[in-house]
Amino acid sequence: MKIVISSEGQDINSVFDLRFGRAAFFCVYDEESGNVEFIKNEYADAQGGAGTKTSEKMVELGVKKVISGDFGPKAKDILERFNIQMVILPDNNRSVGEIIETLKGGE
Repeated sequence: MKIVISSEGQDINSVFDLRFGRAAFFCVYDEESGNVEFIKNEYADAQGGAGTKTSEKMVELGVKKVISGDFGPKAKDILERFNIQMVILPDNNRSVGEIIETLKGGE
């Protein structure tokens, strides 16, 4: 299963980003292969509709779960429509790598 984690940077030690549509990067973690890939959020600086466009990108990537700090109403609608689970973490004191380790442990 592909999981996306919003990130402030483009490596495993980057800080988790509480923003979804405006996150600088996304970590795409594939639970099956263990592969980790970072992609730049091309909509982070969009004038409007960043959440909607970012949600559509998640669908395009075939993601099944997104971990972020918050999701706007339009983003939620799209993610729900495509059965993409949203996990809200209110704590941005963790690195992307720490979140992945938690996922590997099944917590």
